Amino acid sequence: MKVIIIEDEKPSARRLKRMLEAIDITAETMLHSVEESIQWFNNNPHPDVIFLDIQLSDGLSFEIFDQVEVKSAIIFTTAYDEYALQAFKLNSIDYLLKPIDDEDLETAVAKYKTRLPQKTNIALDFEDIKKLLINPIDRVYKKRFSVKVGQHLKLVNIDDVECFYSENKGTYLYTTEGRNYLLDTTLEALENELEPDTFFRINRKFFININAIKDIISYTNSRLQIKLNNYNEDEVIVARERVKDFKEWLE
Repeated sequence: MKVIIIEDEKPSARRLKRMLEAIDITAETMLHSVEESIQWFNNNPHPDVIFLDIQLSDGLSFEIFDQVEVKSAIIFTTAYDEYALQAFKLNSIDYLLKPIDDEDLETAVAKYKTRLPQKTNIALDFEDIKKLLINPIDRVYKKRFSVKVGQHLKLVNIDDVECFYSENKGTYLYTTEGRNYLLDTTLEALENELEPDTFFRINRKFFININAIKDIISYTNSRLQIKLNNYNEDEVIVARERVKDFKEWLE
């Protein structure tokens, strides 16, 4: 099976590539923009499957197929909410909701293989999905959080957050001023709300801000210990299975 990945976030593309390799599928090509993808399709045989992010650095991925006749099956990778996902279900297009899960990936590939003989009207599917997406031109990440301080609400700008962490079933943000605040959310929900170039989930407990890293130290069992500028309430350790992604994120 010939596979390509079209994804503007390079760490996410590399992670998906490794996940595919774990199930014996090689993604020979990774593309990161509309312009790059159009050029590639015009000069190369089309793959069997495209793993396609909706939002790319220079526009919507749908723009690729305004100029290229699609000859491949599409498996979308998306961070959109359930409302947008109704379009995928309605049109029987496979999708993977970020952060991508190993089991979901295997299920999507298996679904593709069972439908090999079938032909679908991909262009029609694209138009239906585009109609259901509301103002998708810019990917929007959280710029601030409202936190409760006594009887008051306080706004914390995202640039002032050093890390997010979970403790005793609660989720907290820790600021560059050394204050922590309880949030009405979960780390899992934050996956799709934080700018991935700035925040990275190093383990089940922590998201850290790249601008808050003071030092990185080798730790036991091939892990890494992170020293942040202010947070020192607990050890901040990059899980062993996340070390490779973390190093790529730093680049």
